[in-house]
Amino acid sequence: MTTDSTRAQALLKEHRDSIDRLDAILVYTLAERFKQTQAVGKLKAEHDLPPSDPHREARQIERLEWLSKEADLDPEFAKKFLTFIISEVIRHHEQLQK
Repeated sequence: MTTDSTRAQALLKEHRDSIDRLDAILVYTLAERFKQTQAVGKLKAEHDLPPSDPHREARQIERLEWLSKEADLDPEFAKKFLTFIISEVIRHHEQLQK
């Protein structure tokens, strides 16, 4: 292996190690978020509140779009990501209502 190739392999490993750490952060962050939304869902079920709040959801999407622009992340990707998460949360809340 050439010296350039060896350096490239070392850099590749560093990037991949960083990606692995970030993936772990994402998974644990999502798990914590869902713990909080499950608590919200239980509270809504106990007090006969609707499983979704379209006004809040719209505000959250707007907020995430703004944050994604600040973070230099594609806002459309961020919107799709949050929309997916919100739909899962609502699904969980609907199940708790049964």
